[in-house]
Amino acid sequence: MSSSLRAMHTGSHTLEISGIRKEYPGTIALRDVSMTLAGGKVHVLLGKNGAGKSTLVKILAGAVLPTAGRILLDGSTVDLRSPRDSLHQGIAAVHQELSLVPELTVAENILLGRFPLHRKRPRIFIDWNRTFQEAGEVLMQLGARVDVRQRAATLGVAQQQIVEIAKAMSYNPSVLILDEPTSALAHRETEALFGLLRGLASRGVVLVYITHRLEEIHRIADTVTVFRDGEIAGSFPVDAATPGMIARHMFGGTVQRRRPPGLQVSRDPVMELRGFSRSPVFENISFTLYAGEILGIAGVLGSGRTELLRSIFGADPHDAGNLLLKDTSVVPRSPRQMKRLGVALAPEKRKEEGLVQILSTGTNVCLASLRKVSRRGFVTRAREDDVARGYVRDLDIVTPGLDSPVSSLSGGNQQKVVIAKWLNTDPCVILFDEPTRGVDVEAKQHLFEVVWDLSKRGISAIVVSSELEELFDVCHRILVMKKGRITDEILPHESTVEHLLSVCMQ
Repeated sequence: MSSSLRAMHTGSHTLEISGIRKEYPGTIALRDVSMTLAGGKVHVLLGKNGAGKSTLVKILAGAVLPTAGRILLDGSTVDLRSPRDSLHQGIAAVHQELSLVPELTVAENILLGRFPLHRKRPRIFIDWNRTFQEAGEVLMQLGARVDVRQRAATLGVAQQQIVEIAKAMSYNPSVLILDEPTSALAHRETEALFGLLRGLASRGVVLVYITHRLEEIHRIADTVTVFRDGEIAGSFPVDAATPGMIARHMFGGTVQRRRPPGLQVSRDPVMELRGFSRSPVFENISFTLYAGEILGIAGVLGSGRTELLRSIFGADPHDAGNLLLKDTSVVPRSPRQMKRLGVALAPEKRKEEGLVQILSTGTNVCLASLRKVSRRGFVTRAREDDVARGYVRDLDIVTPGLDSPVSSLSGGNQQKVVIAKWLNTDPCVILFDEPTRGVDVEAKQHLFEVVWDLSKRGISAIVVSSELEELFDVCHRILVMKKGRITDEILPHESTVEHLLSVCMQ
């Protein structure tokens, strides 16, 4: 082994985060966060999407610079201006998004930029025998069986995740940050990882662990810290981390906006899925959506929610099962086909997939229904403006003018433009993927009211959201997805947000 891999830290390390603040234009991601993380323990970070935990991890990893505050490792201030700085200071992060180079071998990915060298004057060569040996030893510590000579592109997702972890471990870090590391691991691989983490803890390494799985918290954590709205809502020992305690800190004193009275659901089926599958992403999905119903789908990241919506819309393929629209069997093959049949999708990435940023607000409203505003194959400006003006008025879209680029609008108003674009196609079902992500509280309320109004008009909706309390606010019924399967059905009027959180995290 090289000296960098042989060296073992002695003593217990301490990571101190003092007054960390991160501001972006128009928003504050972190508000003066301070915490001390002791070595020898596993510190779990929890929080809803947008709560601030990922921003903090990026700052610690050197990927994002804080607006204010400082970071101390073992009592000394560290300046983290790049990922290289963090690694040199002994802080390694395993991000949820894989970052392997597909065409390189496992060993090359693990030791990228730090290959053992063989000097044969006047030239210097990579010592490939030592490279494969050292990479193999790191994997051996993980209890992983991966061929170090195999190309990363040929590995499954679980094996790629193991290689990512091995790459971080090869730095023998003082601080190790893991963001959802078990999302693609099998039980045996997860147990091996937990064994490794306990070993690192015994050497005094500071371990920061992000997860959405409640059962993992009690198997691996020593302390739990919950983030909410860019601040630390609470920090407590794992013995006190009951689902109720976690939910209270995650959601705080959220005032739930219940659906308006009289928002009834017809018993007429609009859409039915029977054994709908796309291996290995989701399988055997079956449910019925009724006219005017708002159906929520809850689940942690990676549960298959987004992929399910995309396959229903024909944007991605499916390989088994049936989809019925108003009792007619349909094989979703393309968004154009599904639009013609009355299905619309407001995607999670609205800026990239839902809108054309350089085009005007008016043009974006009419993009999915050009025939309505065309004459003899040419778009008529007067018709486009007339249609767009009506939706701007009805949906209360705040814009400087129909000619203004849609990129100039706030996140909430851009989302309303996406909805307007699809309403103009006269849909019977609208699929909403994270509709309130990145919008402020007032805009969220407006979006809720839009969805409720659609229900009153008999238009059905499927809403995927990581904001569990919002699903309770909006939906008649909530399905829970785990690892590509529907596992539970919850009726908001008979349950609580705390119960839904517990079900999702089990």
